[in-house]
Parts: sequence; C-alpha cells; structure tokens
Amino acid sequence: MGKIDNLTTVQEFILEGFPAVQHLGKLLFMVHLLLYLVSIMGSIVIVIITWSDHCLQTPMYFFLSNFSFLESCFITTVIPKLLAIFLSGMQTISFAACLTQTFFFLFLGSTCFFLLAVMSLDRYMAICNPLHYHNIMNMKVCFFLVLSCYVLGFISIIGLILMVSQLSFCGFNVINHFFCDLGPLLHLSCSDTSTVESLSFLLSIVIILSSLTITIISYIHIITTIVHLPSAKERQKAFSTCSSHLIVLFLTYGSCVFIYIKPKQADRLEANKEAALVNTVITPLLNPFIYTLRNKQVQKALRDALYRKKPMK
Repeated sequence: MGKIDNLTTVQEFILEGFPAVQHLGKLLFMVHLLLYLVSIMGSIVIVIITWSDHCLQTPMYFFLSNFSFLESCFITTVIPKLLAIFLSGMQTISFAACLTQTFFFLFLGSTCFFLLAVMSLDRYMAICNPLHYHNIMNMKVCFFLVLSCYVLGFISIIGLILMVSQLSFCGFNVINHFFCDLGPLLHLSCSDTSTVESLSFLLSIVIILSSLTITIISYIHIITTIVHLPSAKERQKAFSTCSSHLIVLFLTYGSCVFIYIKPKQADRLEANKEAALVNTVITPLLNPFIYTLRNKQVQKALRDALYRKKPMK
C-alpha cells in the first residue's frame, strides 16, 4: 500500500477485548478487579514499608519501591479499560485517548526495563564489589539513576508516538486487543507503516535486549562471586536477595520478548493479546508477593509495622 497523507477520518476506535469469553464477562470482571486491587495494594504496601522502615532505606529497596510505583502506574494505563470491556462488552476510545494510552503504556514499560537493568547493576555492585558499594551507590546516585530511567523511557518513545500520530486511519476501526497497543493500532492504518514498524522493532531490540544483556552479564558475575563465597550462610543470604529479582525478570522479559521482538508488529495479534495479560495482570500481581514472601527483611518490616498498629492492652 502506498503512503497516504495524514487524512485521519477515524475519530474513535473500538477495543474488541475477548469476544470468545464475553459471556463470562461479569465473572472475569470480578476476578480481574480483585487481581488489580491486590496488585495495587501490594505495591502500595511495598512503597510505604520501604520508605517508613529505617532498615529498608538502602539502594536495593529504594529501587524496589520505585519499581513498585512504576508498575502500579503501568497497569493502571490498561486494566480499567479491560474491566470496562468485561463488564459491558466492546469499549470505544477516542483517537487522542488511544494514542495517549499507547504512549503511557510504552513509556512506562520502557522505563520498567531500564529500571530492571539498574536493579541488576545494584545487585552486582552489592555482591561483587561490597567494599565500594556504599560509596558508589549513595542516595544521590540512586536518584540520578531512577530519573535517568524515566528520561530514557520518554526519549525512546515520544518520537515513535509522534510518527504514529501522523498516520492515516480511514477504514476499519476495531482494535483486536483490550487496549491500544502499538501492533494492533498499526494494523488498522491505511498508510504505509513500514518505517514506523522498523523503528518500533529497533527500539524493542535496544530497550528490551540491551536491558536483558546488562542483566545477564550482571548475574553471571553475581553467580560466579556467590559460588566462590567461603561460607554456606553467606551464599544462601546472597542467593536469597537475588532470587526474587530473577523470578520477576523471567516473567517480565519472557512475555515482552514474545510480543515485541519481531519485525512486523501486526504478526500474531491474537497470541499477543493473551501474552499481554501476563505482563499487565499476572506479573504485577505476583511481584509484591515474590518480594515480600521471599525477603526476610521485608517480612520483618511488615511484622514490625503491624505490631506498632496493634493497640496496647
């Protein structure tokens, strides 16, 4: 299809959702609402605990609290529309709102990947260079690293969204998804989307695979260092601080590599829709439990906080 100038006639899109299971809509609404609230509450608890407990005011928990906040914002860009679809069927969304949702989903998602890489580097510094760790990873550096993640996420995505906004949408307006993800949106354009798709593919490789590469290299050094620790107790402690992070990484990277690391964004739309549930519903739900149930310091901080709330007899 040749390139068409930006003469967008579509004023709104229809989010298709999951028509095959729409007859279970009210049940699915209740289930996903519960999962969403549990995920948000879990993230809020992590943020409050890490900022209120003096023992958790370290770089690792500073990054963790920021990741929890970021993840709450990330799923909030998507889940409310999904709930509306389950409750009342297909949902309309204006062209501007659709582009806005696409931007925030990709911006916050990209920032999450950069922050995961920073968290891996933090664990590398703590375990492989413990003598210099506190001098290097002071709070000023931590703030700078988190801010850099947001800036990089914004710069990476804003140009892509501006290019998408210049495409023409002049025909079929039903998006085969439960939110305005980039692939299904490009699939509806009547312009030539090859340039946008090439840029999207390049950005996916740079953001996801560069973050994954940093993480893999960091953990190769971490595991090598842990294996050579003289004490079994030290090895167990080091592994326990990293195991929760590794589980989160596996869940996050797995679904996103499947969805975004491919040249044609319109490929496998139906499978992508199902895989997107993993990183917008399942992973955010599991993350607070992974971090709290597998982390003794967070468990202790929670017990202390609950104990302080109990009225004195």
